[in-house]
Amino acid sequence: MASRLRRLTSVTAVVLASSGLYLYHRKQLDINDLSVVRFGRAAATTFHISYDYLTAFRDVEPGTDQYWEVKSKVHQRSAERLRDLCCANRGTFIKVGQHLGALDYLLPPEYTSTLKVLHSRAPQSSMQEIQQVIREDLGKELSVVSFEECPQGAASLAQVHKAVLHDGRTVAVKVQHPKVQKQSSKDILVMEVLIRAVHWLFPDFAFMWLLEEAKKNMPLELDFLNEGKNAEKVAKMLSHFPFLKVPKIFWDLSTKRILTMEFAEGGQVNDKEYIQKHGINVNELSENLGKMYSEMIFLHGFVHCDPHPGNVLVQKCPRSGKTDVILLDHGLYQVLQADFRLEYCRLWQALINGDMKEMEQSSRRLGAGDLYPLFACVLTARSWTAVNTGISSAPITLSEDVEIRTNAARYLPQISDLLNRIPRQMLLLLKTNDLLRGIESSLQTRASSSSFINMSRCCVRALARHKRSKCRSRLKRLQLSISEQVTLWKLNLFQLVVWLRSSVLGQWICALLHTTNS
Repeated sequence: MASRLRRLTSVTAVVLASSGLYLYHRKQLDINDLSVVRFGRAAATTFHISYDYLTAFRDVEPGTDQYWEVKSKVHQRSAERLRDLCCANRGTFIKVGQHLGALDYLLPPEYTSTLKVLHSRAPQSSMQEIQQVIREDLGKELSVVSFEECPQGAASLAQVHKAVLHDGRTVAVKVQHPKVQKQSSKDILVMEVLIRAVHWLFPDFAFMWLLEEAKKNMPLELDFLNEGKNAEKVAKMLSHFPFLKVPKIFWDLSTKRILTMEFAEGGQVNDKEYIQKHGINVNELSENLGKMYSEMIFLHGFVHCDPHPGNVLVQKCPRSGKTDVILLDHGLYQVLQADFRLEYCRLWQALINGDMKEMEQSSRRLGAGDLYPLFACVLTARSWTAVNTGISSAPITLSEDVEIRTNAARYLPQISDLLNRIPRQMLLLLKTNDLLRGIESSLQTRASSSSFINMSRCCVRALARHKRSKCRSRLKRLQLSISEQVTLWKLNLFQLVVWLRSSVLGQWICALLHTTNS
């Protein structure tokens, strides 16, 4: 293994020297933008991490308490090195690091907790660079009354500035960092070389799925016109939800690198102080998020895949007093194929109802094979015991949550194998699930009955709609519609019972009945 690493180091040195000579002749002067420097940082970090994993366990007995303690320390050191690399190389590296940091129930906690800080460490372009992008893309200066130099927020690929148009409308101008477009394809190539090298050294490390996702999604996220179209599509698709607000796009002031939209104010969905100050009902908020995403996933197959707290704002409407949810950053969407979406519906229905036979069959049809128990646990972030009971009837506990996070470290090779087996469409859904669970955990509404009822309702509607589309007989379609309405009515009745049990009136009636029986 060590000889493999020495050979890899020699190859890296040759590549670095060749790239350096090429760049010298090209006279690229900004050292942080040089491909050789970016590759060199990444290669050095990969070498240090690989060497640490190769040597740290030489004198440690596998499976002992000491082994797990040492492994945790190596995970932590490696995660910190990876975080520092992302901060140094910025752009695509930060984007991929943020993606890894969102996988709470798939990666060891040392990695996810360390990489989460990348959401607040995104680079910031200078005002001069921002104005240069605007001039290059619009062919002129942006015609506004005011343009705030200090960005409202900076992310891995762009930053957002507040501005006021001549007609008095306040807008948010999202401007791409000037060097990201040029560097992204090279950065992904660097990642591919290094991930393949690590897989050669550690055959259990099979994270090619991460690279494939980056290759597919990065060009889409860098096209802000695509983001604008996604925003308009989801706004129209979910227009029946009065609580959902998607900022309007100003197409005459938008290009592939500039997106001008209506300015939206609110607090982040996990900002407890803001939520308490404005008297926002967390249960209502969590239920509305569940309704949105259940429809996106199960009914429409068009899913916003980056719901981290910075992209989901909340505000109390001053006129109605109701809570609005503002959905931002529409660059990353997953389009689900119909067959996959319907199988996913069947799987979730089985998980909610504790139907183990259907759960196994659906999991196998989705590619999990013999790893279907692990797949069920990864998808739900619940223990196998809870899955067997039925996740809707087994309340989550702190010890179970700790168990799941710990097992993410212990079963990393199996999880890696699983992620390489399942359809690519599933990968962004897993990330989306983890981000939504993080929001629910911060709101303390995790595993609430209402979320499962909303999911069940959407699954029932999706499967019934599919069956009707395949049926030629009007009578049969009518029977399917009646069956669908009866099932939905039962779910509504169950939701009413759950609400009554949790209400003050329901508790008073239960206490009265208990006293009468005594």
